[in-house]
Amino acid sequence: MARPQNEIEHGRKLSRNDPELIWGWGTPAGRIRARRRAALIAEGARLGPHVRALEIGCGTGVFTEYFVQSGAHIVAVDISSDLLEEARERGLPEDRVQFIEKAFEECEVDGPFDAVIGSSILHHLDLAGSLPRIFALLRPGGWMSFAEPNMLNPQIFFQKNIPWLKERLGDSPDETAFVRHSLKRRLESSGFDRVAITPFDWLHPLTPARFIHVVSKIGAFLEAAPLVREFAGSLYIRCRRPA
Repeated sequence: MARPQNEIEHGRKLSRNDPELIWGWGTPAGRIRARRRAALIAEGARLGPHVRALEIGCGTGVFTEYFVQSGAHIVAVDISSDLLEEARERGLPEDRVQFIEKAFEECEVDGPFDAVIGSSILHHLDLAGSLPRIFALLRPGGWMSFAEPNMLNPQIFFQKNIPWLKERLGDSPDETAFVRHSLKRRLESSGFDRVAITPFDWLHPLTPARFIHVVSKIGAFLEAAPLVREFAGSLYIRCRRPA
């Protein structure tokens, strides 16, 4: 089965359950992680009033809802009609949010954009085709800002590389994760500059509510610790199309 069809089927499967719980955004710790992640992506993209941003892989719109609070205008794309149905039910302002059902690689959108953004979506895409398209859709000086899974994190490593575990934990067949240094080289070879990739996020979505504060404190320490920080759960990615 081709990658796009795999993703459509995966979206259909997710929508029959609770997508945000499967993704880890629906628990008390998950909601804290989502807010922090959205704030980082928005900061990296310089979101704000009068900014026009393309969100790739918006899914149920959980991050779209955070991004639109910046005042930005969002064009949100996803391949799954089932997930987009949930996104549209959020009732986000129609004058600032447009949802499009299409594979990003095939999507006809009017650029250029001030920013291209997304959460946990690049690892679903074929980068060979997607990075040049993101570059072309950005205006000169525009920013790309994403958060993605870190392949060096032990759970992520096993989850992305053992097929039965990948399926059990709700992943699609083709998704992977990234190692930051190799991804940095790939972004630079695609023409981006000011490339910065930072490991972050030690708060697991299944952390009991009473331990969230303590784990967050420990996580902040680990994120600042050389070497150890390389094994955090996520990568914060931002780069620019040269001005």
